[in-house]
Amino acid sequence: MSLILEGFMGSGKSAVGKCLAERLGIPFIDTDSEIEARQGCSIPEIFKAFGEEAFRQMETAMLQGLLLSEVDAVISLGGGTPVRDANKGIIKKLGKVIYLKAPASVLLKRLEGEAKGRPMLDGYDMGERIASLLKEREGDYMALADHVTDVSDGTAAEICDRIIKEAGQ
Repeated sequence: MSLILEGFMGSGKSAVGKCLAERLGIPFIDTDSEIEARQGCSIPEIFKAFGEEAFRQMETAMLQGLLLSEVDAVISLGGGTPVRDANKGIIKKLGKVIYLKAPASVLLKRLEGEAKGRPMLDGYDMGERIASLLKEREGDYMALADHVTDVSDGTAAEICDRIIKEAGQ
């Protein structure tokens, strides 16, 4: 069974996911990185050239491909992936969903200076935008989660240990 990591930008999905995959001896798949590799450009470039909706369609296609592959892996989702209705059923079928949860204040500290590489933040007041998006997405994250892990503090390795202990991995 795959472990699916969901959460807001800056919650540590990639760092924790790599640690979990190593400890569990299964592959790590970062859906954002996979989309960038397939498209041959960065997510900001995808947003600029094709728009957000096209990117969201790429996410859904990526999830469908993972479901068909039936590979057990630790899968890190983009922050907005769980919000799209078309993705929710696929995500649940992929495996056990772990929500990496942190308050907006913690996420802001982690994301400061990164707006240019994050299309959903670029051009906005970061504090207000993070709080607003997190509020919009929280219900979707919680509805999909089989387990919630607070990632407000601790290293990726400590959070990984916590997930393995708490989520029964």
